[in-house]
Amino acid sequence: MIPKSIKWRLQLWYGLILVAVLVGFGVTAYQLERNRVFRRVDDDLHRRANAVAQSLHRPPRGRPPDAPDQRGFPPPEPFDRENAPGPDGPPTFNLAPPIAALFDTNDASGFYFLIRSLRPGHAEIARSANAPKDAGTQFPEPPARPQDAETGPPPGDISGDDRGSARGEIPGEPPQPVMRGSCRELMLLTPLGESVLVGKNVSPELTELRRSALNLSAIGGVILFIGLAGGRVLVGRALRPISDISHTAAKIAAGDLSQRINSAGTGSELGQLAAVLNATFARLETAFAQQKQFASDAAHELRTPVSVILTQTQTALTRERDAASYRQTVEACQRAAQRMRKLIESLLELARFDAGQEALKRLDFDLSATVADCVELVQPLAEERRVKISAELKPLRITGDSERLAQVVTNLLTNAIQFNRPDGEARVKLEAREGLAVLEISDTGQGIAPDDLPHVFERFYRADKSRTGAGNSGLGLAICKAIVEAHSGVIEVSSGEKAGTTFTVRLPLAI
Repeated sequence: MIPKSIKWRLQLWYGLILVAVLVGFGVTAYQLERNRVFRRVDDDLHRRANAVAQSLHRPPRGRPPDAPDQRGFPPPEPFDRENAPGPDGPPTFNLAPPIAALFDTNDASGFYFLIRSLRPGHAEIARSANAPKDAGTQFPEPPARPQDAETGPPPGDISGDDRGSARGEIPGEPPQPVMRGSCRELMLLTPLGESVLVGKNVSPELTELRRSALNLSAIGGVILFIGLAGGRVLVGRALRPISDISHTAAKIAAGDLSQRINSAGTGSELGQLAAVLNATFARLETAFAQQKQFASDAAHELRTPVSVILTQTQTALTRERDAASYRQTVEACQRAAQRMRKLIESLLELARFDAGQEALKRLDFDLSATVADCVELVQPLAEERRVKISAELKPLRITGDSERLAQVVTNLLTNAIQFNRPDGEARVKLEAREGLAVLEISDTGQGIAPDDLPHVFERFYRADKSRTGAGNSGLGLAICKAIVEAHSGVIEVSSGEKAGTTFTVRLPLAI
């Protein structure tokens, strides 16, 4: 049964591949070594068999009887085939000393030879002292050659193609050695009526081959062990981020959102996954923190008007009052209720933007006309606060919802007036830059502290110094940001303490 663990599956697959590679390499190496050893033995067998076969013939006509042959061997002693011994007769053939030196008759593992006549009875002509009694039993019995003496060329008169036959070279495919137990033997049939068998006991070679096989197996086993151990370490390191991910996810599920995956020193795909998950966990922690803060702030904002309503109604119910007192109580409750309604509407608006359910119009319109209308709308408030509004607007057409963008402009202009100094100035500038409509609304107020600046677009956030006392809920800039981003735009703020504040809105131009 295949384990379900990815680690064990990878280890098993890696082990199988490594075993297959090692077995293939070991078998190939052993086969190559075996072929090399037996090819060397076979070459020696062929060389000795040809030398013995050549020794069975007299030198060809035209060569002195005592001249050496083409291989440098001296002429053999004369061998009379006509008077060759019968089955029981003693051998009368002796190898020349240089050829006999090729056979170590005192070594049971050395080369040996056996010569037989192909005449009826297959009399044995010569045998080396170390030749086994059952030598040649692996070969089929050669056919009898009763007419060799008559059909063969006369002694001393070998010429033409017959010279190759006289040297023991048989036409056709060369004979192949065969194994007989631990002996390897080769038989040649000469055209003049003899069979020459040369063999060797290859027990030392077989022992060496077995030793080589054991060495290869041992080396393969060591490599397999090292490979499996190294593979286990590598697989463990490669999959370690998965274990870290599991443990971190379990801790996060238990409520600890601050946990992160340790991806140090991991550059693989899993390390990249760990980095992505860490970023996801960070955003998740931020979202939960914002949600918690949002719920707390919303409860706080709603608690104030509810407290006002309860206090006013409780005061009115404690004793009888005149009509004017009851009217004041009702008006206070109305103001608190209107504040609650405005807060609830803002929360619903943000919720719709977050869910992508806020329907926006997509129409081409002149943004400069919308901004001019907003400036005219807030002009009474500016006059009341003694703030001068200066506008520099260039006609620019964009695609979007003019009412929603007018809400953004009005909110930013209102902030520029409310948080400005007396006799200050609010500047509005609209122009095209790099294919975008850029709207800048700046004031000459106290500015925003650097610590508060990154948080001005957060919901319910109000700067302690420059944004306190406005009586708003801290949702206006968050709604502005949601509207601008819904139009594929960007809103930014830059400010410094006692240096004024500038809000910049960038929106794509109409195509």
